[in-house]
Amino acid sequence: MTVCIAEKPSVARDIAAVLGARNQCQGYLEGNGYQVTWVFGHLCELKEPHEYSPMWKSWSLSSLPMIPPRFGIKLKKDQGVERQFAVIKGLVANADRIINCGDAGQEGELIQRWVMQLAEVKCPVERLWISSLTEESIREGFQTLKDQSEYRSLYEAGLCRAIGDWLLGMNATRLYTLRYGSNRQVLSIGRVQTPTLALIVNRQREIENFTPEPYWVLSTVYRDTTFTAVLEEGQRGFKTKEQGAKAMADIAPLPFTVTDVQKKKGTEAPPRLFDLTSLQVECNNKFGFSADQTLQIIQSLYERKFTTYPRVDTTFLSDDIYPKCGPILRGIEQLYPTQIGALHGRKLLKSKKVFDSSKVTDHHAIIPTGVAPQGLSMPEQDVFNLIALRFIAAFYPDCRFDQTIVLGECGEWQFKATGKVITDKGWKEVYANEKAPTEEAPQSPDAAPTAGVLPVFKKGESGPHTPTLTEKTTTPPKPYTEATLLRAMETAGRLVEDETLRDALKENGIGRPSTRAAIIETLFKRGYIEKKGGKGKSLYATPTGVSLIGLIQNDLLKSAELTGQWERKLRQIEHHEYDAATFIAELKTMVTDVVKEVFARPYGS
Repeated sequence: MTVCIAEKPSVARDIAAVLGARNQCQGYLEGNGYQVTWVFGHLCELKEPHEYSPMWKSWSLSSLPMIPPRFGIKLKKDQGVERQFAVIKGLVANADRIINCGDAGQEGELIQRWVMQLAEVKCPVERLWISSLTEESIREGFQTLKDQSEYRSLYEAGLCRAIGDWLLGMNATRLYTLRYGSNRQVLSIGRVQTPTLALIVNRQREIENFTPEPYWVLSTVYRDTTFTAVLEEGQRGFKTKEQGAKAMADIAPLPFTVTDVQKKKGTEAPPRLFDLTSLQVECNNKFGFSADQTLQIIQSLYERKFTTYPRVDTTFLSDDIYPKCGPILRGIEQLYPTQIGALHGRKLLKSKKVFDSSKVTDHHAIIPTGVAPQGLSMPEQDVFNLIALRFIAAFYPDCRFDQTIVLGECGEWQFKATGKVITDKGWKEVYANEKAPTEEAPQSPDAAPTAGVLPVFKKGESGPHTPTLTEKTTTPPKPYTEATLLRAMETAGRLVEDETLRDALKENGIGRPSTRAAIIETLFKRGYIEKKGGKGKSLYATPTGVSLIGLIQNDLLKSAELTGQWERKLRQIEHHEYDAATFIAELKTMVTDVVKEVFARPYGS
């Protein structure tokens, strides 16, 4: 008998239907030589401190650091968990082979392997690895099963992550609570949550300590077009009103002369397909959805077979997906007849910005499966539309435009005006009746104003003009929203708009796409952050959160950049580029150093 272990009951039912296992039994389905059972999330967890040593049951500074010689796992104390585990253990005891049908990612691999370890599996184990739950995808997956040993590095990375969270969380939380909690509250510290909180606290301090400075912008209107004075690089405007007023007085009686007219043709490629983070960012910007809300919605769309696997960190498709794109588009054409209909009669574009197997490891970007959705809630419909329109736009040509830059002078001062007109909408036709994607980099407020179509200017022409001097004030950085915080987590706190550079920084991001929403939710639940301000989207640290970060002087605990380096090593373990044992040894050293550092600090400091 072949036993399949799925990630949850609904997925087990989908797999069983394809395999012909239609007989419902207690905790599993059976038929056609298969028994299909399931877990539901983590049935197992790492043992608690007191289960390694009785000395670690009570919280005391003398017991720190707590570093077990060997980590062990246990079954969660829950009647439902115990009942389902008993079913799994009974099935695998009599199995000829087992197929791991868990979630196709690091966490899913860890969940399944822990269950099989505790159930003492002895027979061969194969791995099902699929990116969607459609019948076609499941059938293809069972035709290309791999030996589970090929995914050992994925398990090792997940195990190292769990051990790292245990070592740092257990030790640092007890350490700071006992030393600084004043017996009133638990000061929770985590490997990813604390650097994330520090990002918010540091941004808050920047805002609170910001001193606005006035500056004055000189501009002039010539032939109904506003030209702005070009000052030294990095200079927004005149530092004093007197400087600006003198410049305006100097140019007022003089004619304005056009010194150069530059015309350039430009293109704008379709927006990238979605990974989980960019989808969460877009949904927060566009609909105000929290990161966790978006994750729940896209998980539901995946389980209902409408979209592909969601917990991904790439915006690319592998080359073998290209032949499937035509059928996918036809499957949803009834929902988007105009946008998809325009693609008829021509070969689908295959851009390197979309199809690049070298940028895909375990899973590709989030796309529709080709199954037309029915019975969606309004939020689900909103999210599906975002994904579908991005996918459709990927097969449209670039948007083309003409850009004009006009330079002028008046006395000793140089001026500039720019204009842009779209000559071929290209992919923007897809969004003719929709709001355009919001992830494009915002224009700097100090950039020269951009008009639509400028009048025709000729080099050397001259005439009267009307100068003005406008007072402006520097503005503080904006508070984080969930969208901008997700981007900061992805890039270890660096402000990056360029997508190519952002891709390079993902290796050092903190947390994983699948866990970042949970980290933010944890900060809310523990009272470290709150939402307030316009539309309730701005994130602020509470006094408790600010106080906690103020207590932590060790950068290893609160630096996004340093934590990102640890995350990179976890990814390297997953890809056979770093040794798991070395990583664990480094973790133990780090935790020991953190404890020593706090012990060495006088009380009250």
